[in-house]
This record gives sequence, structure tokens and C-alpha cells, in this order.
Amino acid sequence: FNGAVNIDHILLYNKLFKEERLNPNGCTARGTFFVSHKYTTNYSAVPNMHRLGHKIAAHSISPNDNETFWTSANVQDWAREMSGSRLIIEKFANISDNSVVGMRAPYLRVGGNHQFTMIEEQAFLYDSSITAPLQNPPLWPYTMYFRMPHRCHGNLQNCPTRSHAAWEMVMNELDRREDPTIDEELPGCAMIDSCSNILSGEQFYNFLLHNFYRHFDQNRAPLGLCYHAAWLKNNPECLDAFLYWIDEILEKHSEEVYFITKTQVIQWMQAPVSVELAKEYEAWKVKCNPGPRQNCLVANSCKLSTSELSGEEIRMHTCVRCPAEYPWLNNPSGNST
Repeated sequence: FNGAVNIDHILLYNKLFKEERLNPNGCTARGTFFVSHKYTTNYSAVPNMHRLGHKIAAHSISPNDNETFWTSANVQDWAREMSGSRLIIEKFANISDNSVVGMRAPYLRVGGNHQFTMIEEQAFLYDSSITAPLQNPPLWPYTMYFRMPHRCHGNLQNCPTRSHAAWEMVMNELDRREDPTIDEELPGCAMIDSCSNILSGEQFYNFLLHNFYRHFDQNRAPLGLCYHAAWLKNNPECLDAFLYWIDEILEKHSEEVYFITKTQVIQWMQAPVSVELAKEYEAWKVKCNPGPRQNCLVANSCKLSTSELSGEEIRMHTCVRCPAEYPWLNNPSGNST
């Protein structure tokens, strides 16, 4: 999921990742959340997501909506946005185990060598911003040590041209044709909410099923399902279809299909095990039984402002002490200036 975390989204996530929706190893299905700072009012909910085993990743502080900013930003600009975002998450969501290791560029506007130089310098493990064109078979994640295994795709992509020490959790475009056997070819879509022809729950179910078997029956490359939470919230028929599809896949493929985080995909690729051994694979069983929430049952409600956002007063909920100022690009710790 991309974007801010607020109470509406938490209710959706609770429905999606309920305790009874289990992977074959007995652990709850997991997700990755690329958290953008602006409009994230509920940093008190983020640590609970982390406690349950989901992975939190950086998605910028601002996010700057200038069309050319991200593709032309320098290394320092990227560091302020992404390393600053990670600092804010770690401090105000009280995540102290160095697990915020991934990032995604806003609007999927890749920043070329500057972005990936920042990833190396700031010790991020992976990026998940680069889109690969629709193809069969789909691509597995790859490292940036070598040349990309696909062309740089789309107007918003400024792909790196040098070697970088980072993983790319590539976003394979999905096939959005209603009947792939007879329909003419259509451009793919990387973010599900950009698949503009999906208008009903039935269409969405067929879309999910077709793309799942594109991956499963070919090379079993991980299937990325990338959303903004608002799309599911605003399309209840599609949400119902999504929940039905997840349960059906987990039932039909109860030995071999897991809903896991991007970090867990990398862990498996670095030390793969068989389907039989996956049920006891330690990297996929972390926080398998987290137990009931015991801390931060009542969060601090902070009414904040900053000179960087003149005239704005923002409410932020956090489990730690309220900062003196609203955290922003030049002051991600929110210290008094």
C-alpha cells in the first residue's frame, strides 16, 4: 500500500489482515506499507502494524507534486525526502529495530543515478519504483549491480545507468484484459488503482485470478498487488472481491502460496528453501504470534505547525512525546528551532 496512514485506512487493513487469514505456515498474511509523511495523522497506528509483522517503508515527506522534481532531484534532495521520512517513522512510530529498509518514489517517478546513489549512501536495502512493461513471463526482483533486465518504461521513469548496491523490487505491469484469449492487447498497469477499466467486483476478481496464474504457471515470480488504500475503500464491491479471492487462493494453494512482505521476498531469494521447508522458514515466521497489543492504547494528540509550511496547523497522533514543531524536510525530528 502507498500513502498516508489514518483511521479509515486502519479499519480497512484490519479487515484485510485479520487473524484468521493465514499463510500455510500458520502466520497471518502480511503487507508492505510505503508511508508518506504528509497526511499521515496516525503514527500511533504504525507501530501496531509493525508489531503484527507488516513492513513499513519510506514514501517521502512532502510528497512534492512537481512533475519534474523527482526525476531531476539531486542526491541531497532524495536524502532529505527519504532518509528524513525514515527518521520520522522510526522516531514517531517508535520503530527502533532498523527494519525500515525500503522506499518507493512518489508517483513512481524514478530519479536515476541520484536516487540510487542516495539508496546506497543511506543504507536502504531496496527500492520499489521501477515499472517493467507487461511481458510473459514476468520478472523476478533483481539487484542493480548489473544492467536492468528490461527497458526503461514510461514517461515518468528516469532509470539508473550505473551499477548500484541495491535491490529493485520491480513492479511488473499487470494484464488488465477481461478475456486474454480473445481481447486485443492493452497497455498494462503497475498500480491496481490505475487499471481504469476495472469497474466491478466481478471484473476485479477475474483480473486477479488471471494475473495470479500468469505468475504461478510460468516462473512464479512474486505477484505485486500495489494499491492506494482509498481505492479499495471507495470501491466496496472490489474490496469484497479481493477478500474472496485471497481466501480462495489460500484454500486452493494451501501448501505453496504466501502473502508476504517485500523484505521477506528478498530474504527467501538470498536463502531459498523448498515448499516443504517453507512452513518452518524462520524469516517468514517472525512475529507469527504477536499476542494482544499492550502499549500505546491512548496516543498523544499533537497540534503542530512549522515555518516550512506557513499558515498550516496539523494534528498528529503519536505514542511518543509530542515534538516542538511539525516534522518536515529541514527538521524531521521536530525539534524547536
